[in-house]
Amino acid sequence: MEFFEKIGNVASETYKNAAEKTNQIAKETKLKFKINECKYKINDLYEEIVKKIYEQHVREEDINVDEEISGLLEQIDALSKTIEENKAEILSLKSRKQCQNCYTEIDKSNKFCPNCGQEQPEIKEEIHEPEVVAEENEQNEEVKEDNNEE
Repeated sequence: MEFFEKIGNVASETYKNAAEKTNQIAKETKLKFKINECKYKINDLYEEIVKKIYEQHVREEDINVDEEISGLLEQIDALSKTIEENKAEILSLKSRKQCQNCYTEIDKSNKFCPNCGQEQPEIKEEIHEPEVVAEENEQNEEVKEDNNEE
């Protein structure tokens, strides 16, 4: 009987690990899709900027397209920021980071970049504060005590 329990536990653990890995790959794929989508939008915006500049040149008029171009540039900035955020999230999913000197993808635990030798700053993991939960539990206990006293 113990043998079958061990097999069941190993099978459960294997299934859980496979499910986690599949979930991670799915998230990474979605993020890569978003990155590519943003890149296509940026290319479209580049084309729009070039068209506006060329139209101004062809018309030989004093048409001011600076405001329109500024708006398009702001859109490019926003899309570029989204790309960087998605790339950072992908690295986080893979427990990796990017060297600040040569931008090589490296393990989070590396203190030095294996590519360029640059010392890497420590990444502080976000710690969720359990104090909020403790405060809520204390408040719930006080309410229970008040109800018991009545």
